[in-house]
Amino acid sequence: MKLELPEKKKWVYTLTLPIRWGDMDAMGHVNNTLYFRYMETIRIDWFKAINALPNPQGQGPVIVNAFCNFYRQFEYPGDVLVRMYVSDPGRSSFESWTTMARASEPEVICAAGGATTVWTDFPAQKSAPLPDWLRQHLE
Repeated sequence: MKLELPEKKKWVYTLTLPIRWGDMDAMGHVNNTLYFRYMETIRIDWFKAINALPNPQGQGPVIVNAFCNFYRQFEYPGDVLVRMYVSDPGRSSFESWTTMARASEPEVICAAGGATTVWTDFPAQKSAPLPDWLRQHLE
C-alpha cells in the first residue's frame, strides 16, 4: 500500500526502533497502541534534535489530533523503520506524517499516520505563532 502524502511534504527525520517481545498482543502481532508510541517517539526525537521540546513556563508543541492507518502487521523479532515528514505550516500549527515499515523491507509501508501540532503559549493556555526558527524547519 502506498501512502499519499501532501505534495509539499518535507522529510525531516528517520528512526529505527526495535520490536520488543512485550509489544505483541494475544493475536501474536504488535498491538495497535504501539504504532502511536512509534509516532510519538520519532516526533519527540525530532523535537529534541531541533531544540523544540516544550517549556511549561514558556512555549512548545502540543498534539491536537493523531491518526493511524494499519496496512500490514508487525511481529517480533524485527525493527520498525519510522520516517517523519512535515507539511502545511500555518500561523500556529503544522501537520506531521509518519510511515512505518519493516527495516528489512523499507519500501513496504505497514502503517502510516500523522498528527496536527499546535505551537502553544503554556502560561496563556492558547496557541502562539510558530517561531521563525521552527518555520525554517517546516518549509
